[in-house]
Amino acid sequence: MADSKDPILLDFPESFETERLLIRAPLWGDGVSMNKAIRESIDDLRPWMAFAQVIPTLEESEKVTREGRLEFLKRDKLHMRIFRRDTEGFIGCISLHHLNWELRNFEIGYWIRSACEGKGYMTEAVNGITNFAIRELGANRLEIFCSARNTKSAAVAERAGFTLEGILRSASLGYDGERHDSKVFAKVRGIEF
Repeated sequence: MADSKDPILLDFPESFETERLLIRAPLWGDGVSMNKAIRESIDDLRPWMAFAQVIPTLEESEKVTREGRLEFLKRDKLHMRIFRRDTEGFIGCISLHHLNWELRNFEIGYWIRSACEGKGYMTEAVNGITNFAIRELGANRLEIFCSARNTKSAAVAERAGFTLEGILRSASLGYDGERHDSKVFAKVRGIEF
């Protein structure tokens, strides 16, 4: 990892692999596979994801992909796409966002297509991006936030070894129009790694 105060000058890989997955920065054209996964998974994603409130057009998914690519290059957000290594099939997305480059604190966000749930892919991806952030970015703190009602997302954080630090009561407005408690999970240098 390059030591720089300007994040845009940081030099680190755009991809990494885990046992079963290739996780990489978005590339032009990824909107097609992402759009298909969103369409197939819309009912599972809608309660938790802003982008899933309406089915995006193919053009909208490609626009998000291209914006994600630019944000990755500018080091504003590190959007990444998850693919199976054996079939190259698109599984979902994972990102590092709310980047605090000075403190090296990052938040992890993720979603998975419905057909790939229950196979351990997202836990593997979270472990992979955690190792990437520690090794390549010098992470000191990694966080995962989710609605307390999103039991699947919380279970991923727990299986990946993140510590539940607390529950923020009535901290967010869910897409169902109701107030939700938020769970805060973290891994901290010197404690969990």
